[in-house]
Order: sequence, then structure tokens, then C-alpha cells
Amino acid sequence: MQHFSLLDLSPIPEGKSAADALANTADLAQAAERAGYHRFWLAEHHNMPGIASAATAVVIGHVAAATKTIRVGAGGIMLPNHAPLVVAEQFGTLATLFPDRIDLGLGRAPGTDMATARALRRHMAPDDTFPQDVQELITYFDAARDGARVQAIPGTGTQVPVWILGSSLYGAQLAAHLGLPYAFASHFAPDMLEQAISIYRASFQPSKSLSQPYVMMAAGVTAAPTDEEASYLLTSQMLAFARLRTGKPGKLPYPTDNIAAEVPEPVLAQVRHALSCSANGSPATVRARLAALIDTYQPDELIVTAMIHDHAARVRSFQIAADILSDMRVEAKVA
Repeated sequence: MQHFSLLDLSPIPEGKSAADALANTADLAQAAERAGYHRFWLAEHHNMPGIASAATAVVIGHVAAATKTIRVGAGGIMLPNHAPLVVAEQFGTLATLFPDRIDLGLGRAPGTDMATARALRRHMAPDDTFPQDVQELITYFDAARDGARVQAIPGTGTQVPVWILGSSLYGAQLAAHLGLPYAFASHFAPDMLEQAISIYRASFQPSKSLSQPYVMMAAGVTAAPTDEEASYLLTSQMLAFARLRTGKPGKLPYPTDNIAAEVPEPVLAQVRHALSCSANGSPATVRARLAALIDTYQPDELIVTAMIHDHAARVRSFQIAADILSDMRVEAKVA
């Protein structure tokens, strides 16, 4: 593992506002920078009452302005919702304001329900143009071409690093074909993680931006001084996921002492499976679980995420994770 990073969805907790969530995101990014995280990524979601990062490029600018050295980016932008030129202009502007600090991860999913996708796109195209759109977007970050009728200004020449994100085999195949770094959303869709990484590494074709395959895997981390407290804090995310799956999305719930009383067992089983690529508990428990995940999948980079209602507990959780991952990196280098 070369790096460890942090994915924040800018959660809006029950009893709080979107303004609170965005202030918390900036504060968390500053704490992540101090703790040694390599990147701080935000994700595009729409029509979600509990997530404040819908205007992802704007929030990235908010975070980058509040920090100094940590890389800041999108994990990711849902490209079918946007014209490639608009994304290139947004991230070209960010890269101009914050040189050598901006990443652009691209996803193929809408990041929302279909009614909201139609509202975003105005016209729903029947064809899947994601591969072509990715390639078009990358050209806008290249040096200016003679005779090019359309340029991203700012954007041209910024060479913003582009990643492919995925939770299936499609993204792995595309990232390998284009020679781009690949990030797998195993924090909520773990089933195809091993197969996707294998396909990506086996079929990777070097490109001008990347000579060797580079894999990032995602894992949930809820860390606290004791296993019992971590389990309690984790119930907020479990409740949010259960409500989303049953068509009742809302703000990030308060944690509960008895989640089984609030979520039917079949739904709870689905939630536990979806969130199974995770490390939750005391520092010792989290360390053992992270070590097992890293040993099994051998990622080049691990990105951790968590939805914890109390902001101070969330900052503490990511600090515990950073301490563990920093120690593991040192130990790996010595070995």
C-alpha cells in the first residue's frame, strides 16, 4: 500500500443543516491533512436529503481552499450527467487555482434516481457513450492542439489526473484499456472486488499517464476506543443505508442502541453484506481487519470512509484509522 486516503460524502446529520455539513467537511479535511491522508475525495449525489456534496466541484474548491497540501478530488463525478467540456472547465479551473492537488474520478452511474437523472440531463440519451466521453474529457486536459475548434479554458494543459471508478467489471475493463488508475467502490458493493482487480491488472495497457496498473480500494472504517462504542456509532450508517434501500432516504440518523428493532432482518442482512468491506471497532480490532483486507487484495491505495452522526466522533475515527495505517506503512517498509 503506497497511500491511504479519505472519502467524505459530506453527510447532513439529523438535527443539523447542509451548512453544518459543509463546515464539517472543511474541518474534517483539515484534520485529514494533519493526520497524513494523501487525498480527500467527495462524491456526486443528487436529491439525497442526507448528502451535501451535490455540487461536487464547488465543494472541492471549498475544501481545497481550506487546506494546503492534501490532494482533493472527486470520487466521483457521474459523467453521464454532464457534458465533458463542462467537467473539463470546472476541474481545469480547480487545477489552475490549486496546482498539482486536484483529482478527477469518473463514474458511469447516475448517482441518483431516474427522475432526478432526467432533471439533470434534460434529455436521456439511449446510447452508452461513457468510454467516448471519458476520452473526450481527457483531451481537454491535454496541451492545446493546432486547429482545435473547442478548448477548455481553463483546462487545456492542466493534465488533471483522471481515474475510472466502478463497482462492477465494466469500469475495470475500461480503466485497463485506457491505461488509467482504477478505484473500486467496495465500501458499499464488495461482491466483484477481487475479480475486478484481477481483470484490471491482467489486461492493463500502459498509457502516457500511467505505466503500471494502480488500484485503489475503498473500505468503511468506524473506529472508537471500544468495540461497543464503534458498533453503536456504526448504526447511523446502517440505518441510513436501510432507509435508502427501502425508498425512505433522509438525513443521517442518530445512532441507536437497538437497530434490530428498527430494521427488518432481511433488510439488515442486505445492509451488513453491502457494508462488509469494512473495519469497525477498537483500534486493535480495526487494525486486524484493515491488515486482513490489505493482505487479501494488495491495493496500491486504500481509501476509507464513514458516516458517523457526531462530527467529533467522526474526526476521531479517521484519526485512529490514520494512526493505524501510518504504522502499517512504516512496518511494511521495514519488512
